[in-house]
Amino acid sequence: MKTTLLAFSLALTTAAFALPAHAVGSMADVTVIDRHSGATLPVYRHRGEYWVAGQFGAKYSIMVRNRIGERVLAVTTVDGVNVLSGETAAWEQTGYVFSPWQRYAVTGWRKSSSEVAAFEFSTVGNSYAGRTGRPGNVGVIGVALFRERLPEPVAQAPAYSQRDESRDKSTGRLRSAPLASPAPASPPATGSAGLADRSEESSAQAERSASSSAGNLAKAAPRLAPQLGTAHGQRETSMVSHTTFERLQPQPNEIIRIRYDSRENLVAAGVIREPVVHLPLPNPFPQSANTSYVPDPY
Repeated sequence: MKTTLLAFSLALTTAAFALPAHAVGSMADVTVIDRHSGATLPVYRHRGEYWVAGQFGAKYSIMVRNRIGERVLAVTTVDGVNVLSGETAAWEQTGYVFSPWQRYAVTGWRKSSSEVAAFEFSTVGNSYAGRTGRPGNVGVIGVALFRERLPEPVAQAPAYSQRDESRDKSTGRLRSAPLASPAPASPPATGSAGLADRSEESSAQAERSASSSAGNLAKAAPRLAPQLGTAHGQRETSMVSHTTFERLQPQPNEIIRIRYDSRENLVAAGVIREPVVHLPLPNPFPQSANTSYVPDPY
């Protein structure tokens, strides 16, 4: 059982509010927020992947809203790096725990239980992943969601009944009825090994497909501007507390993946399609259509 972080929820937990636009996810809504304007970045779907357009130098946050009526664990990554521990990201690592219907803005790389280094769009060379020698996965935000394993219900002994007892004729003492055989143990919540293997195989296949799609996209259109990454920005106050969370299964119940780059690069790659502007056609003889007659006197 790993110690995880519980998003600080004084004035962050909410029971009902408007569904954010451009959200990605089923168990949770994940959006990317421009912190300067407060606007939600539009999400563009291209070849089975979700994209947002970032702006160099802009701070952003990853807004996560739990959509189900139970706690969930969100292992959150940027550029292939765990935003809490700084490790090269893996499913089994630490993450944020969200109460039912809670939302929380992940604003930066966590430095302590009270401070983060802000997420800021930058060049790959100045990104946190690039500066720590891990530039291979720059340009992607990931959230792996896990359901919680709830405690097993405790069996309660039946109420005392005189009919369940008989008197030992030899001693005159009361003799309890024999105990019932224990019920067979229920199967583990993670399912059979076959199901787990198939789930892992499907996840690996999806990752290979996404990587192939990313490679094809990069080859199809050269970038017009430097690729964006996420820098290790200024320190900011951000409060969390610690809690424990036992996962229902080893594999995530849902993986949310949002890629990002500059608008120029997304337009060049065909991810964003600019509206067609119909300009007026130039006339090589602009005066030819004007019939000349006697003008009125002034």
